[in-house]
Amino acid sequence: STDLTSTVGYDSIIQHLNDGRKNCKEFEDFLKERAIIEEKYGKELINLSKKKPCGQTELNTLKRSLDVFKQQIDNVGQGHIQLAQTLREEAKKMEDFREKQKLHRKKIELIMEAIHKNRNLQYKKTMEVKQTCCCFLPWGALLYLSSLSHFWQLFLKLAQTKSALEDSDRSYQQSVTTLEKIREEWQKEHIKACEFFDTQECERINYFRNALWLHVNQLSQDCVQNDE
Repeated sequence: STDLTSTVGYDSIIQHLNDGRKNCKEFEDFLKERAIIEEKYGKELINLSKKKPCGQTELNTLKRSLDVFKQQIDNVGQGHIQLAQTLREEAKKMEDFREKQKLHRKKIELIMEAIHKNRNLQYKKTMEVKQTCCCFLPWGALLYLSSLSHFWQLFLKLAQTKSALEDSDRSYQQSVTTLEKIREEWQKEHIKACEFFDTQECERINYFRNALWLHVNQLSQDCVQNDE
């Protein structure tokens, strides 16, 4: 945007970062829900192996086989409960990571918000001074069109107006200079903010990817243990 006070680009960056944070929160919630399911399933398997009769009147080798079978069911249940605990730990790590990034990002956002506010106020002030300068311009035309009887009155008024116009012009030039300094400061801080956000987003993507990879490996390991 060509608007000096526009924050379209900055807002797009912040929206992208918010979307990324939301995605991490969704994965975190997914792990928590999966942990609830795993724990419930594990407890049900353990209760099944301990409470449900399964060939209890059998003898000899068949009875021993059934005992081993029920023990394996119990082991599988314990494995699911352990997996649930692991998932909760991973969800907590993701939560801590999100909050840490949020805290660091907030510092940068506060700086940028202050700069945007200062820039907007100075821009508004500059436009108001410019408008004041423009209000003095019709006096020259009025003097040209006036009759001789009013000439000297208008001449005096014009002299006063000229002095006021010069003061307004100086104020306008000062406002423009101040606005340019603020714009340069904003540009410098905007570059620093973008570099910080870029680094943080790379960290988020890497952390998210590794967390997903770890989750898949945990599920694979649990399946292998069940097979064994």
